[in-house]
Amino acid sequence: MLKRTPLFDAYATYGAKTIDFGGWELPVQFSSIKEEHEAVRTKAGLFDVSHMGEIFVEGVEATAYLQHLLSNDISKIAINQAQYNAMLYAEGGVVDDLLVYKLDESRYLLCVNAANIEKDFDWMNAQAANFDVTITNESANYAQIALQGPLAQDVLQRFTETDLQTIRYFRFEQNVDVAGQSVLVSRSGYTGEDGFELYGTPEAITTLWHKLLAEDEVSPTGLGARDTLRFEACLPLYGQELSTDISPLEAGIGFAVKLNKDDFIGKDALVTQKEAGLTRKIVGIEMIDKGIPRHGYEVYVGDTLIGIVTTGTQSPMTKRNIGLALLNVNYTAIGTEVEVAIRQKRVKAQVVATPFYTRAK
Repeated sequence: MLKRTPLFDAYATYGAKTIDFGGWELPVQFSSIKEEHEAVRTKAGLFDVSHMGEIFVEGVEATAYLQHLLSNDISKIAINQAQYNAMLYAEGGVVDDLLVYKLDESRYLLCVNAANIEKDFDWMNAQAANFDVTITNESANYAQIALQGPLAQDVLQRFTETDLQTIRYFRFEQNVDVAGQSVLVSRSGYTGEDGFELYGTPEAITTLWHKLLAEDEVSPTGLGARDTLRFEACLPLYGQELSTDISPLEAGIGFAVKLNKDDFIGKDALVTQKEAGLTRKIVGIEMIDKGIPRHGYEVYVGDTLIGIVTTGTQSPMTKRNIGLALLNVNYTAIGTEVEVAIRQKRVKAQVVATPFYTRAK
């Protein structure tokens, strides 16, 4: 039996086509991936991301515990500030990537990937034995929507007296009244565009879903466009660019790893990896010949297997056939010509600069 979010019953109203996504029945698209992608890049799209997990950490040693558990420097974030993080195994592989919200001095909200909720919760509890903290999985009590795009602020401002302009990137406000519903409003997202993520009760988020979609500028948007949007912006996806076998340094999220802070799980392995020098890393590739590089396709130089495609597609906006690939570092210089194995045929591509898309400020 597939899990469903509190918004599931509303999908049909907007023409959703649903799929099995990690055990959840979620909309892959409402109109078309291309149309939804373009709407987010030019106007605003609304995503149901209620499948994401919400785990709370609180107690007098909450900060110390998260410093030990996570790769980034928790001590640097203020109340009402969010931070991107990686949770690692001792060997340096990734348990999950997540956002940490500092609610007050001793209480944090961790937003984790849907497929990893139970695994993360168990891992977090296993690492908490020496800390005075309480860890609570509240995922079933929360829903979440993301309003993304250049018009997101204009649209959301119609429903709240809180000045959204004062909420800077990776900052948030708690208990914001939006159309009569009390929600957490975070300026963040997974699309490469400006926008907001709203957390609240299932009832509150369901109400806001319908109200926001009544606005002319807003389109319901599914997982298909969510993936093409995050891919163009080169935001990693757990299970593809990040995994138990791909370290955060290899994945290109070294900015979220602070090797100069006190000991954290996985630090020793990453220090060793950095000192020895990376042997592989994620880079962008673009096809020279006809073909689309898909997840799992092998990449070669001559007869040498140099890596694998982690994500690839045709960009809905530019029509470029592009991909992210984990390659041997000796072949990662921009302009390096490689070959992608597509249906038993080697097809020419080259290493290119990333990200593939950066929004105009």
